[in-house]
Amino acid sequence: MNKQVSLVALGLAVSSVLGACAMPTELSSTAPEAAPVSTASAINVVDIVAVERDPSAAEPVEDMDNFGAIGQPPLYSSEQGAYQGRPLTKHIGDYVKNMTQDLVANLEYVNVKTPVAVTNFALLDSDLQETNLLGQQMAESFIHELHKFRIPVLDHKATDYIRITGQGDFLLSRDYLELDASLPIEYVLTGTMAKHQGGVLVNARILGLQSRAVVASAQMLVPFYVVDALIPSDGNHRGGMRDGVKLSQG
Repeated sequence: MNKQVSLVALGLAVSSVLGACAMPTELSSTAPEAAPVSTASAINVVDIVAVERDPSAAEPVEDMDNFGAIGQPPLYSSEQGAYQGRPLTKHIGDYVKNMTQDLVANLEYVNVKTPVAVTNFALLDSDLQETNLLGQQMAESFIHELHKFRIPVLDHKATDYIRITGQGDFLLSRDYLELDASLPIEYVLTGTMAKHQGGVLVNARILGLQSRAVVASAQMLVPFYVVDALIPSDGNHRGGMRDGVKLSQG
């Protein structure tokens, strides 16, 4: 009799435990369904281990241009016109800074008592009497970088007076008749530029004005997207483009 009672009690205990375990399932079945999570606000997490196991599981990569920019480049607009290109993290001054470090690393004879002048960089495939906005801006950037190294720099385009006009007040000039021809220049930083696949190959050197000896040299490839970020003040782009129309002489 006692065995029967204990078996009945054990059966009731087991059934009560199973019923208690089934209650959350029943309650969850009657509870209202949760609102679906918006995929737009979800964080896109990539499982690196899963991708390594199955490379085909990775999301397809968007089209890239020759410089690694994904998708179509944005369009920037200004008073001078529109510029289309990838967002830049560096400008031409960063490349000039690296070239200046190379120049100073192999520099000879130039010291704090030997003034240096900086000229525009010439196009290599011309008669060396032509330049462009890149060559002009590189000369301006080199003046800044040389001064940071405490190398004395003379600006030969500076006049001895300030010209006040309706367009502004100016000290610099490109008219050689207005410039001083007796500056104590001993060395000149100059160079050439050549179009190269993917960019412009720049050759810089410091020469002795009297001896013509090369006392420092540097070379660097400036990517096209950095060069094209320079916009002429008249809005004209390289390649004969103006307002989206290719211009040509006929």
